[in-house]
Amino acid sequence: MIIVWIEKTKPLWLGLLLVIVLSNILLYQLGTSIIPTESQGVVLGSLIDLIIVAPLMLMLYRNRFSFKQVIVFAAAGCIAVRFIIPAHLLTPFVAVTWFGLAIEGALVLVELFIIVSFVRYLPKIRAYTQQSSLPTLFAFSDGLTLHVRNHPLIHVLCSELLMLYYAFLSFKKPIPQGITLHKKTSFVAFQIMMIHAIVIETIGIHYWLHDKAPVVSLLLLVFNIYSVLFFIADLQVMRLTPSVMKNNTLYISVGLMKRATIDVSNIAEIIEDPEMLQRKKTKDTIEFMARDFEKVYPDILLKMATPQKVTLAMGLEKHYDYIAIKTDDPQAFKAQLKKDHN
Repeated sequence: MIIVWIEKTKPLWLGLLLVIVLSNILLYQLGTSIIPTESQGVVLGSLIDLIIVAPLMLMLYRNRFSFKQVIVFAAAGCIAVRFIIPAHLLTPFVAVTWFGLAIEGALVLVELFIIVSFVRYLPKIRAYTQQSSLPTLFAFSDGLTLHVRNHPLIHVLCSELLMLYYAFLSFKKPIPQGITLHKKTSFVAFQIMMIHAIVIETIGIHYWLHDKAPVVSLLLLVFNIYSVLFFIADLQVMRLTPSVMKNNTLYISVGLMKRATIDVSNIAEIIEDPEMLQRKKTKDTIEFMARDFEKVYPDILLKMATPQKVTLAMGLEKHYDYIAIKTDDPQAFKAQLKKDHN
């Protein structure tokens, strides 16, 4: 009952988290004139917000609770206060921030060991990817599974490497054969529109904030540059990764946001009923449909015998019972799928 309640209130926890962090940033970046001379009480309140309350809101939003997360998020809060609160106000509490740095330093050493093990096998993963007949997005993931142990940090790191590869090094690659998901949609126009909007917003906001709040301005600049690279990479992945069927396995993706390797034998039912396809999506359904300016519906709905693993952005993994798919050539896609399914 408690888990269901937390799931329903996720937007609330995210909203409270943003309010807590942004209000503290604005207080010390833009509102220093209203901070009283005896500011220890205000600073103490900010420490409680960023070290205790904000991590709690984050864990409630993620619906994941562990002792390790408590330590990591609290230590991250200790470090965050060094950037948010001016040094002269933080002086009486400087020991707290050093505690956070010590904890994060120990964790970083552990994570560095994991990264080194990944870098060690990177040439083998690259060679496997080049030799594979699968699209790079899937071949790289298979090579990773073959050579490196499963770890959340590795998933995130590989996700970022793929993003950088597609953003900078994929423009000369030929488009492979397969059934596309984006050509009959507004996906390309949407991506270009978002890139233009971010660039214009970056110029305007950075110019306005640069003198008033340099730290916030720098953070927004970095975030916006990353966003532009992500949208470029997302567009390239969509262009270069059509849906393909090999060895009774369906490889399908929607840019960097989601991808799945579906064993056809795990499909319990192929649903084509228009009424079923136009129903509101349930929580156990994942959609493989390109973004469009118009409301679109899937061509086919796959009911899985066992929950299907889907890799989302940043390498996160979730399982779904239903897979909704819309392609540019639904008849060919259905025929191919039914042929392998029967």
